[in-house]
Amino acid sequence: MELRTLSPRIAYFSMEIAFDPAVPTYSGGLGILAGDAVRAAADLGVPMVGISLLYRNGYFRQHIDPLGNQTDEPSSWTPEQLLEPLSVTASVQIEGRPVRFRAWRYVVRGHSGHVVPVHLIDTGLPENDPRDRALTDTLYGGDQAYRLAQEALLGIGGIALLRALGHDRIDTYHMNEGHAALLTLALLEEHLYGRALITAGDDEQAKVRERCVFTVHTPVAAGHDVFPLTLAEDILGPDIAAALEVLPSRVDGRFDMTLLALHLSRSVNAVSLRHGQVSAEMYPDYTVGSVTNGVHAATWTSAPVARLLDRHIPNWRADNDYLRHAVMLPLDELRAAHAEAKADLIAEVQRRAGLTLDPGAFTACFARRATGYKRADLLFSDPDRLKRIVRRAGPLQVLYGGKAHPNDESGKALIQRVCQAADSLKKDLRIIYLEEYDFALAQYLVAGVDLWLNNPEKPLEASGTSGMKAALNGVPSLSTVDGWWVEGWVEGVTGWAIGEGPLIPSDTKKEAASLYDKLEYVIMPMFYKRPAAYAEVMRSAIALNGSFFNAQRMVEQYAANVYRLTSGEHELDTAGSR
Repeated sequence: MELRTLSPRIAYFSMEIAFDPAVPTYSGGLGILAGDAVRAAADLGVPMVGISLLYRNGYFRQHIDPLGNQTDEPSSWTPEQLLEPLSVTASVQIEGRPVRFRAWRYVVRGHSGHVVPVHLIDTGLPENDPRDRALTDTLYGGDQAYRLAQEALLGIGGIALLRALGHDRIDTYHMNEGHAALLTLALLEEHLYGRALITAGDDEQAKVRERCVFTVHTPVAAGHDVFPLTLAEDILGPDIAAALEVLPSRVDGRFDMTLLALHLSRSVNAVSLRHGQVSAEMYPDYTVGSVTNGVHAATWTSAPVARLLDRHIPNWRADNDYLRHAVMLPLDELRAAHAEAKADLIAEVQRRAGLTLDPGAFTACFARRATGYKRADLLFSDPDRLKRIVRRAGPLQVLYGGKAHPNDESGKALIQRVCQAADSLKKDLRIIYLEEYDFALAQYLVAGVDLWLNNPEKPLEASGTSGMKAALNGVPSLSTVDGWWVEGWVEGVTGWAIGEGPLIPSDTKKEAASLYDKLEYVIMPMFYKRPAAYAEVMRSAIALNGSFFNAQRMVEQYAANVYRLTSGEHELDTAGSR
């Protein structure tokens, strides 16, 4: 296939990005979403360039002992084997000294033949101080000073890298979460022609604002970086610290990266309709729209289901809108494709954990980052009820996966509770917590299970994309009505709801009872006694949810409504000539 590169008009900045299972430059949903966005941009011919950091130790490798204790070790890899080193270098001032960096390039190739380059910043150069060489070692590692230095490299260093590469015709700088917000100050400096940042007036700020857009990803406080202004002076220098003192990002002696991005962006969007409502309440001084997330269909559709789609919907890869035609897929063929994907999952579980699953048993999955509001242990609220469900409805297998941040003790305790429940219930049902939940394992899980379980506390789920991946494979969701499920949920058609609607606050006791009721009286009886009816739900999940919650639709919305590109400004006409 001929590869085509357009001069980049959009610079996409993300602290983490998952573009290859072998490259551990991501921790979870934010990075997976970034990778899917770049892949879809390549499919659609959007003139984009990606900027992130190179993490030589990755995020971390997870190990879980029989008692559920999580330990971690570096996820080391060799960039030289997977990426292209670039000869250009640039530098950023950190703690008053120049920190030099180079970049590595990974080329994302789209279905169209278009490519999007992703550049990863690397401070591991011999001329740097040992402290500075370590700045791009670990994703979300270290203390606040380490994090702020990394974010300076991403935002300020990212702009310097683009200039060193000759990319001076960028129209839009997209901040994927607030980690990259310091790029706004780098752009502001370019408009000041040597004057101090603190002298920037409304005109200069307006010029920067016109060039920047911002996606906010979570209402959870831990997802928004706030640093002491004293630390800003130490790490970023007195000029930047003085500017942060007067910009509307200051809060009680600290500065908030989210507020900085909000103030200096022409467009701000949340990642689902419901999240947009929640974010608008959090930031009433700003207009917050929404572009609901999507996932890259060709990446997350399993090989058996992809072959089925290729036979019946040959254009689905080029244009994911055609997935709507899945409404006519033969049910027997869909069930056969799913059985093959389930067999692949069972083989992978055997390989990873040495445990054997029953291919005929109803298999559910809960695989999310291990943190409190996601409530991984909700299923075990009433163990006796769960035992009764198995006796009445049939065998049940549940697969778990998810990492707790090394400093998140409550998240680690959550893993322990799941593992303890698995042990106490082992005579009645099979529960397996799979360690090292990552890109590769997710591809097996979203395709091979029979039900995707998701029960976050409302309204804390910004979007959630794992259920979208499952839907592409005909796996329906059972979820609280939050995040994307507000838009994707059609009861009994695309899946099922836990509890009440999105505006009703979560009640753990009621939602646990609802979860049990749906499993006992609706879902498992349908699976075991009316398999054709269950296959109809599977088919509808592809046709209704797969055709909408995909990254092509998401990037098309960004291109038209956020980036303000017309169809003539990128390679492919999104009106239908793809």
